[in-house]
Formats: sequence, C-alpha cells, structure tokens
Amino acid sequence: MLALLHTSSVHVPVFDALRDRERPGLPLRHVVSEGLLARARTEGPDAVAGDIDRILAPALAAGAAAVLCTCSTIGGVAESRAAALGVPVLRVDRPMAAAAVAVAPGGGRAATRIAVIAALAGTVGPTVALVDEEAARSGRPVTVTTTVVDGAWERFESGDRAGYLAAVAAAVEAVDGTADADVIVLAQASMADAAHRVTTAVPVLSSPAPGLRAAAGAVARPADETG
Repeated sequence: MLALLHTSSVHVPVFDALRDRERPGLPLRHVVSEGLLARARTEGPDAVAGDIDRILAPALAAGAAAVLCTCSTIGGVAESRAAALGVPVLRVDRPMAAAAVAVAPGGGRAATRIAVIAALAGTVGPTVALVDEEAARSGRPVTVTTTVVDGAWERFESGDRAGYLAAVAAAVEAVDGTADADVIVLAQASMADAAHRVTTAVPVLSSPAPGLRAAAGAVARPADETG
C-alpha cells in the first residue's frame, strides 16, 4: 500500500485516476491535512516535521510501505522523515526536477534554463532548492528563474479551478513567449492540468504522474533496496 500525504483534498481524485491508468491494483491510502500547509506558510516548513509523523502514523500502522508527499512546500521536510518513519518517503516533485535538469540547453549555452512557475510564494524556495540539488547530483549546470502567478492561489482556495488553471496557463505562455527557458516546471501538483491548456515551444513538466511512478516503484521494491 502507498500512503499519499496531501494538503488539499483536490489531489485525491487526481492520484486515484493516475493509479487506475498507470498502476492499476496499487492500494492507495490518502491522508489529507490542510493544516500542514497553513502552518508551514506561517512558521516555515520545518515546523511541521512532528505533525507529519503524527498524521502518517495510522497509515503506517495499517501497512503503508511508502509515502508520497504531494505538497511541494513541505516535500523536503517529509522526505527527511523517512528514517524516523521507517519507510521510504518521496516528494512528488523530485522526478520532475530531475527531468528538468536533464533537458539539454539550447542555443549552444552551457546551462539549462529552467523556469519555475508557482501559485504560492512559499513553494518557490523549496522548488528552487530541489532543482539545485538535482543539478548538483547530476553535475549539470542550470539557471533558474521563478514566477509566482498573481492571484492564482486565491482562485485555488476559493474553488475556482478553471480560473486557477487559466491563470497558470497564461503564465506559462508568457514565459514561453520570452524564449528565455529551455524547460518550464509547474511547481505544484495542482497545476498539472494547465500543461494541457498550452502549446509551447519548450517542454512543460508537471509532477503528479512521474511522482506516482517513483512512489509505486518504492512500494514494489524490498525494504532493503529502497534506502
């Protein structure tokens, strides 16, 4: 069984649909705590480490073999709890970040230009840090620019999903129009459907599908191979 740690219930049907399409039969246990993101925004992501342990305890007791955190803001903190929890804990955006770093730079440049689009300012720092970590891991030079989509998070919180995705898509098209990026990264899992609303000259990467694939692989591997 894979446990998924969400900070919004909107992710539940998204990951159920991904599971049905890509990993049918994989048992999922969704754990939703909007309070984790609220506290991380006011006190910093590190403040929620103990809360993550407590919130995930019932899922682990029920047999979860791995955890996938779908919130980019607290993903790094969730990953750091793996040793304490005794199971692999993955952040949904790490495979996306690795894929972005692997994109070849254009125009004869040495560094890949990665544009990060976020709906929430608090997501920018963790996402950029993750990209830098993956770049260092692979030994590939990158430059990172960031855009926080004005008003997008307010639309998300009000339940205006169409308006939210439209705002994100417009931001993607604006970056693409500047020709200043080799790849565009959608920092939050909730943004994924915006990628289907644009036609761009550069790849637009989102996190849910590659994140679920990685987590499903962690569930399938024996504990002594997941490190």
